[in-house]
Amino acid sequence: MSEQEPDEGTELVCEQGAGTLCVFGRQLKRFRVRAGIERPDFGAATGYSASTIASFEQGRRVPPPRFIDKADELLDAGGVLQEMKEEVEAQFPAFFRGAVKLEAEAAELHAYDTHVINGLLQTEEYARAVLSMRRPALDEPVIEQLVSARVARQRVFSRRPAPLVSFVVEEAVLRRPIGGEPVWRGELEHILLIGHNRNVEVQVMPTKRQQHAGLAGPFTLIETPQGRRFAYVEVHKTSHLYTELKSVRELTAKYGIIRAQALTPSESMAFIERLLVDP
Repeated sequence: MSEQEPDEGTELVCEQGAGTLCVFGRQLKRFRVRAGIERPDFGAATGYSASTIASFEQGRRVPPPRFIDKADELLDAGGVLQEMKEEVEAQFPAFFRGAVKLEAEAAELHAYDTHVINGLLQTEEYARAVLSMRRPALDEPVIEQLVSARVARQRVFSRRPAPLVSFVVEEAVLRRPIGGEPVWRGELEHILLIGHNRNVEVQVMPTKRQQHAGLAGPFTLIETPQGRRFAYVEVHKTSHLYTELKSVRELTAKYGIIRAQALTPSESMAFIERLLVDP
């Protein structure tokens, strides 16, 4: 979804329910204006577009921890922005915060998905459509807040040093037109774009496969720069972050088998391209 950059002097009113992000955004803008730095220049210094900086200042997106640290340093905020980091991180769902912290610093990320496309691969429109289907229904401000948090996680793709990232997604997930055809097509095109990064591999598990090691459900594997390995599993409102070696080793072995049973990355990219031409 494209964003219009508001006039520098226009003060936007934050939506109800996004209080922490609004307070952080106002502080961020106050320090930036005090420093005499325009949004495009500040964005270039922190690695973000001017429109994304505007979204941070308006409380519409959850800024990643690294951005907060960099902004505090560049704007000479004296630790004021950094002191809000934990509160800002709390805008992620409570059950997911531990995994988000690990994900942001991961050296490797590997995910197997069975129902919807992984959050790291979702466009804003697709994420909004997925969240709009939650039952009981979520309020609009909550949906927008969760969409912002999901998009903020995708900074991992441009992080340096670049992590090694792979995804295996079920064919049925790719065929499901969540949000309607325009949203669905945009999502597939987005996957192709991300999948062409040298540090990212996307694989498709064909529906007709007779051998399938992933029938127990989706999971994510995370490895830190220090070599520690974790596994994250989420079902409905229940989630678990596995730290014990035995459980992580079992899921790691399972993921290797799943990848071997799926289409190769190049075959998968070709498959998605064919879907766009002939659904």
